[in-house]
Amino acid sequence: MIALAAHLDESRTAVPEAVARLRNLVAAYARTAGLADERLEAVRLAVSETVTNVVLHAYQDGPGEVRVSARVSGGELWVLVADDGCGPSVPSPRPGLGWGLAFVTDACDRFTLAERPGGGTEAAMVFRLPEDRAPAAARVQRPQSTPRPSQRRAHS
Repeated sequence: MIALAAHLDESRTAVPEAVARLRNLVAAYARTAGLADERLEAVRLAVSETVTNVVLHAYQDGPGEVRVSARVSGGELWVLVADDGCGPSVPSPRPGLGWGLAFVTDACDRFTLAERPGGGTEAAMVFRLPEDRAPAAARVQRPQSTPRPSQRRAHS
């Protein structure tokens, strides 16, 4: 069994080659955290789309930095993609089709896109981990009970 690092923090120049590198780093971290199959592919997709948005839209005068961090907390994988670019309210000189963030929203359990106070954009993504991988304190205990007779509905 591979031990999970406390966190992942990486920074790269926001160029096309950074997309695959950052996607693979976060996917490896997510796999170690317990995600697999479709859930792991959801992480890959979300990281690819958000980092690609930084590469294409964040910096209009040449590449800047893209920062990616990942942490496990309370039975969830939290992934943050941030930049110091122009922010989401500035029109991009290279507008896309607009599907990328819709894909990210569908891939994550929670997704937030925000303009950073000091400039730039922050994309926060949350993915629930499988129950057996969540820390004991974060696991939800669901009672295994059957309805009392007064709660059952009669069928005629």
